[in-house]
Amino acid sequence: MSRISKSFIAYTVLLCMFTVHVLLDTFVITRVYGDQTSSAGSGTSVMTEEEEAVSTGNSYKDENISVTVSEYRENDTDIYVADVQLSSPEYLQTALAQGVYGRNVKEETSTIAENNNAILAVNGDYYGAREAGYVIKNGELLRNTSAGREDLVIYEDGSWKIVSENEVSAEELLADGAVQTMSFGPGLIENGEISVGVNEEVKQSMSSNPRTAIGIIDDCHYVFVVSDGRTDESAGLSLYQLAEFMQGLGCTTAYNLDGGGSSTMYFNGEVINNPTGGKAGHGEGSERSVSDIVYIGY
Repeated sequence: MSRISKSFIAYTVLLCMFTVHVLLDTFVITRVYGDQTSSAGSGTSVMTEEEEAVSTGNSYKDENISVTVSEYRENDTDIYVADVQLSSPEYLQTALAQGVYGRNVKEETSTIAENNNAILAVNGDYYGAREAGYVIKNGELLRNTSAGREDLVIYEDGSWKIVSENEVSAEELLADGAVQTMSFGPGLIENGEISVGVNEEVKQSMSSNPRTAIGIIDDCHYVFVVSDGRTDESAGLSLYQLAEFMQGLGCTTAYNLDGGGSSTMYFNGEVINNPTGGKAGHGEGSERSVSDIVYIGY
């Protein structure tokens, strides 16, 4: 074998090894950032003994939190809507997989929800699948690297706003009172009007998908929405169809979260939609592991 052939083989082997390492580092190798568990998902509110919760198959109510879940059928798609009314915005929280901030740190939405005693939860923006995009969770700044996306910002006073990462820093958002950011998008509703184009779509996404979105109707009045999709029973929604649906619910601001196989709604201890993102062979109803959730709880 010639010296050139040997050099080529060695180069090819090294290139393959590097490629494998990059793929493992991006999708498999877990990296926890920081030495301590993040405070995200460690809400400090505690329900007193005097409060008594009343729970049914599709509702939950105590003196601070009211949740009613309804199912709709539109555009040949099953859509699950949780109507949420709170006495204070502090009961809308986020939580991280395994309680830590890092890369490829993942758990199923239901597991994160159970670990945080969530009453209601949906998957979040899956920050861990990307290296950029602002991450503020429960008032803690965890990542300040811009990805140029539209973010949903939830402020301490309960107000919501959709901003561009190109126009404001994460530090400025935090100083202005931001307690949560979602960096996925796009925004669906702003000032009561649809803000997404008819043919607009998330990069590398099909036009009809399982979807997850959250919206605000009025002070401390929110909706969590998850649609099924990519099955014979449920086609899925386009972004514009999702925006039309959110507008019909009365949202003044609404935002698209991670969808597809991640889309999961958890309520009263159960997953109530039919996720399609789990392990091969597990079929419908199998959850995808994600890095974070948005939830209602104490």
